[in-house]
Amino acid sequence: MQPAHNSQATRVFPDQFDPDPRLQALIDRLTSYYPKAIDPELSRTFRLLHDLGNPHLKLPPLIHISGTNGKGSTLAYIRAIIESTGLTCHVMTSPHLVHLNERFVVVGKEMSNTDLLALFEEVETINADQGATAFEIMTAAGFLAFSRTPADATLVEVGMGGKFDATNVVPNPALTLIMSIAKDHTKFLGDKLTGIAAEKAGIIKPNAPCIIGPQSSEALAAGIMDIFMNTAEELDAPLYRYGHEWSFDLLPDGFILHTNANIFELPLPNLAGAHQIGNAATAAMGAHILENRFAKPLTLSAVKHGLTHAKWPGRLQKLTSGPLVDLVPSGWEIWIDGGHNDGCGFVLADQLKNWKEKDGKETHLVLGMLNTKDPKDFAKLLVPLAASTTTLTIPDQPLSLSGAELSDNLRPLVPDIKTVKNLKDAVTGIATTYEKAGRILITGSLYLMGAVLTDHR
Repeated sequence: MQPAHNSQATRVFPDQFDPDPRLQALIDRLTSYYPKAIDPELSRTFRLLHDLGNPHLKLPPLIHISGTNGKGSTLAYIRAIIESTGLTCHVMTSPHLVHLNERFVVVGKEMSNTDLLALFEEVETINADQGATAFEIMTAAGFLAFSRTPADATLVEVGMGGKFDATNVVPNPALTLIMSIAKDHTKFLGDKLTGIAAEKAGIIKPNAPCIIGPQSSEALAAGIMDIFMNTAEELDAPLYRYGHEWSFDLLPDGFILHTNANIFELPLPNLAGAHQIGNAATAAMGAHILENRFAKPLTLSAVKHGLTHAKWPGRLQKLTSGPLVDLVPSGWEIWIDGGHNDGCGFVLADQLKNWKEKDGKETHLVLGMLNTKDPKDFAKLLVPLAASTTTLTIPDQPLSLSGAELSDNLRPLVPDIKTVKNLKDAVTGIATTYEKAGRILITGSLYLMGAVLTDHR
């Protein structure tokens, strides 16, 4: 990372797309092509990609990111660093919060409705009613779009797991990253941390450098690092483990990144939460490894700008305007976060403690969760720290726990839990019940974040 040049701001949250019923019709249609929403294996994806002309083999250098928590934020930092250098990125993430367009960023811009619909019409025609899950078709479509437009880098976030994820088809990535390991999607990945780590390790490729981000003490004690080391050794993949080949130290207004040969003083990231420092440090380590991989070097100046200008909505995001903010008196704050597993619960619990120490304000929780998650795993550390807990049903989400079901599940943890019909009732109920201004944290699911942000205009 060398001194460098002007950088360009990045923007990842859409507000330029009008709602288009054809996109929802497309999603509904895609989900009808295969009897299971999730069926981890790669043969269907490889078959579809072959029929499309193998676009996954014609991509700009690819950075592949897996992990249970932190992968999206880390991707956002890496994107911001690369774009701050004056380079261009294709980006594929999941799930989307509001618009399907969010998943497909071509040369820094989300695909328009017209281009997206034309792309999927082409892919669906080639698929010819052969079996494929919605995510597999979306992934193949993204790679097809990326293969047709020059860019400097391709950033891809794993959907679930890694080994059998539809994104895990590129044989020679420029870099892989594995972020924090925790229990999630246990129906498919199992409930053992070592087993989950083995699935995530499936993205490691021969001779491709792999960065392991900071891990919880529980995951380390379970032996996940041995999984990564053994996999990397088998594949001759250079491994950069946090706490071994690299680390970071906190400063009052930044952090120091330590590599085997250098140290770099970097600013605190702009995304909220203490956990974001580890994500930012992992992204900076990635930039260090890829420093001279592109047409322009990833300079220290670009890294600093990228870390302080990344955008990643729905993750500890403070709402500063919109219909929910209009419902609360002056002095109240409304925050949202898509956390939904035990690792996220631990991080958010730390944030509640930090907020209380900072200004003494109480935090009030508003929770909505899917029936595929164990609410207690997520909420057990959070609700004891909150002044109140309110539950609701996630709007327009058939897999949502009802507000009443969620309350029944969590009542052993918080006997005076409340249930309301919608977000408006939750926010107004809290603001009118408690005279002292506080914080409202809406959390429990990315789908709930989508519901909030749909109205956040």
